[in-house]
Amino acid sequence: MADIRLIRQRIRGVRNIAKITRAMEMIAAARMRRAQESGLAGRPYSEKITQVIAALAALPVLHPLLQCRPVTKIAVVHITPDRGLCGGLVANINRKAASFILEQKAAVKLIAVGRKGLDFMRRSRQDIVAEFSGLGDRPSLLDTLPISRIIIDDFTSGAVDEVYLAYTRFISTMAQEPVLERVLPAEPAPIPAVQNVEYIYEPELIAVLGELLPRFIEMQVYHAILESIASEQSARMVAMRNATDNASELIDDLTLMHNKARQEMITKELLDITGGAAALA
Repeated sequence: MADIRLIRQRIRGVRNIAKITRAMEMIAAARMRRAQESGLAGRPYSEKITQVIAALAALPVLHPLLQCRPVTKIAVVHITPDRGLCGGLVANINRKAASFILEQKAAVKLIAVGRKGLDFMRRSRQDIVAEFSGLGDRPSLLDTLPISRIIIDDFTSGAVDEVYLAYTRFISTMAQEPVLERVLPAEPAPIPAVQNVEYIYEPELIAVLGELLPRFIEMQVYHAILESIASEQSARMVAMRNATDNASELIDDLTLMHNKARQEMITKELLDITGGAAALA
């Protein structure tokens, strides 16, 4: 016969876990909405600066951040969460970055953003040149500028020949996609026909391009971090919802087991009483 006391203790433990996962689900949902709002708020700026850079890069002008050269050294900005409990999101982006590193013939060095990716790359014995953690759930552009400055300086000085961003793109609440994008050398988007017009630039073209290209890279890094945060919170919300549902199912199973054990105990006691009464008669 199952121990009723142990079953009750287990039910209480599972019920407490369900309360925690439910609270974490609600917190993740609120943070996900804020992360989505931040990404949407910066989208008009992102689209406009992309259009301007595309128009500038189409003109006959050279800039160090646009220069393509033979690839001997690659830098990867690996963006992951600081915390776990978000389903398979961390494993997916780590696997994506690791596969890319293994495919490269050139030397790869890493800039780890987030503790989960940092721990994984340390265990894999990768070359980590910089690490950033504790950016929080609502980082500002100023918080991400050191990351952008490292990759811009390294590319300009020739320390690396290509720079990639590895992050998780937010698609929907139920879907997040690990992606790996090249940011340097900068490759502006093609210009739509309706926007292919001539502009007069003040001051000279090279000065405008020199000011805007670093802003363009900073925007790409910042946007990737916002996408990663939105993906993290949505994945955590779904994972905590699944955990709460599983806890509820387990509580139902344990309650059924508890009722069967009580019924078995009561039946045994009734049989003992009936047997004793029959013996006395």
